[in-house]
Amino acid sequence: MKMILTSLGVVLLIIAAVYFLVPADQLPGFFPGHETGVTRMHYKHGVVSGVAGLVLIVAGTWMGRR
Repeated sequence: MKMILTSLGVVLLIIAAVYFLVPADQLPGFFPGHETGVTRMHYKHGVVSGVAGLVLIVAGTWMGRR
């Protein structure tokens, strides 16, 4: 369980980095927020993904201490 939570947390942190670094028109098509011709970033998506990733990593660490 610890490995699954930590892995999902790391994946979400990577997704958050993509949202912060890539404009909306260059996001992969399967990402929510992909819009053709829009050059702004989706910071809210990145923040939510980053917070969820950190929560999962903390949960994985806490589960591992039991």
